[in-house]
This record gives sequence, C-alpha cells and structure tokens, in this order.
Amino acid sequence: MLNQIKGLHHVTSMAEDARTNNTFFTDALGLRRVKKTVNFDAPDVYHLYYGDETGSPGTIMTYFPFPKMPKGRPGTGEVGTTVFSIPEGSIGFWSDRLTKLNADGLKTEESFGEKRLNFAGPDGDGFALVEVKDDARQPWTHGGISEDHAIRGFHSVAMRLRDDGATSELLKFMGYDVQDEKDGVKRLIMPGGNGAHLIDLETMPSISRALPGAGSVHHVAFAVENREKQLEVRKALMDTGYQVTPVIDRDYFWAIYFRTPGGVLFEIATNEPGFDRDEDTAHLGEALKLPQQHAHLRDLIEQHLPPLEA
Repeated sequence: MLNQIKGLHHVTSMAEDARTNNTFFTDALGLRRVKKTVNFDAPDVYHLYYGDETGSPGTIMTYFPFPKMPKGRPGTGEVGTTVFSIPEGSIGFWSDRLTKLNADGLKTEESFGEKRLNFAGPDGDGFALVEVKDDARQPWTHGGISEDHAIRGFHSVAMRLRDDGATSELLKFMGYDVQDEKDGVKRLIMPGGNGAHLIDLETMPSISRALPGAGSVHHVAFAVENREKQLEVRKALMDTGYQVTPVIDRDYFWAIYFRTPGGVLFEIATNEPGFDRDEDTAHLGEALKLPQQHAHLRDLIEQHLPPLEA
C-alpha cells in the first residue's frame, strides 16, 4: 500500500464559455483565480485555475473552456459531483446566495451525517457544499464572502461507477481506507490527509456510460509532496499493471496520468513548484501566462482569447 498520496490536488473540468465560468467561480463561489494560462495541447483555449489565496493543493478547481462545446451526458465512468467544504452553520447563507443567483438543482440534504447543499454549475456541472466542523484551511475572503461562510477547499469527489470493486481496491492501494457505506455509496478516507481527503464511490450498474462535454470532469488529481514521491507512486502503479504516462511538466506541478478500471482518469500531481513560480502571490491569476512552447504565439493567442474580468 502506498503512503505518498495525501488527498486531492485538483479537479479539472470542461466548460463552454470562459467568461461565464470565470464569473461563476470568482463571483458566485468567491474563489480566487490563481492562474490564467492556456491548454498545453490547444493553446487557443484557456486553462483557468481557481482556489484559495495561493492555490494550495486540495483547493484547486481548473477548467478548459472550449467555445461552443456541447454539454456532456452524465453517466458512469466519471466524477459526478465535486464537493467543497464550508464552515458549520453556513448552509443557509449559501442556499440564499445561490437561489438569488438562479443556480439550478438546489437541494439540501444530509449524507454520512453531514449537512449538504447540492447545486449545478453553468454547464450542468454537479457540485455540492458540505458543512465541515473545524476545517482549519484558510479561505480566500477577497471574493466578497466572509470567513464565516467562505469555501475552504475540496471536501471530496463522488465517482459514478458500474461496479466499485476494482476502483475501491485501487484507492485502498493508494492509501485510502473504507470509512462507511450507505445507500449504495462507499466512502473512503485518506488518514492524515490534506483536508481534501474523502472519495465517494456511487455504484450505478444500470446507468449508461457518460459522454464527456461541457460540465464534465476531465480528470481528478491526487497530491504528492514532490517529484521523488511521485516517481515512487509511478513505479508502484506500473508494477501493479497500470499503464502510467511519463512525468509531464505542467509548469506549476509535475503530472502523471493513468486510466482507472471504472473509467475515471486519475492524475498524480506534485505540490511543487506552486502557482507563485512565475507571479507574485499578490497578483496571481492576473496576467496571461503561457507555456514556453507557446510563448512565440502570444500575440495570436491574446487576439483570440476573450478578455476576462480580474
């Protein structure tokens, strides 16, 4: 069993419109845009990162907004819900706020003994806010939401699977323990994790496979401290039979990827070097940052990409 992984690092999804996406996460949810860059493989498309003040691992929601991308079809083999942690007693605030903003799919419920508010993002993305007692992570509070209510980071992700057996075994190999099981959902926890340390597996044997599109999660990333730990994880996964990519430099972290038995794409990402490697912390996410291989295209890229509010 591995001991290098500490919980979630980031979740990357797809959207149809960059401006709508930016407004939703910075205004509606009050997160900080910590990086404005482009897709490594499609430099005419933004890659936007949202999180806490510094983009700490376990807080980072990222998006590829592909213009006019059709909506995805929910189903199995994907992350169905991305869940954020909020302080105890703040569900009412968020319910009122999201109601006023005309958010779809609002539903308050209790799950695994936690108060939860489900809602949909602009592209039908599945989201939830869960009240967590004593989440010590410091929120970004310059987005107009007070510390008493502000999002702390991820709580969990929920994966929809035809059968959870092989994915459950993989997560246990990665260091997770089964914490509870209720109503067809198996909850796993990373002991001593980074706050974003829960995974829910939803077994849906009669549901068809998801079709990716706007509103779909592209991949979910797990955090390791550094490249040395990442290489240890890569070797262990490959020794177990998984086909894992070589290490890829993503400028703000190093990444490896592999497809899970249930169909979800996993990434293992390093906590280093971080989002302040090319911007001062006070100005994260303000300037358009380009991967080195696309730097010579800056003029064309800037003409093509729609301007975003700060």
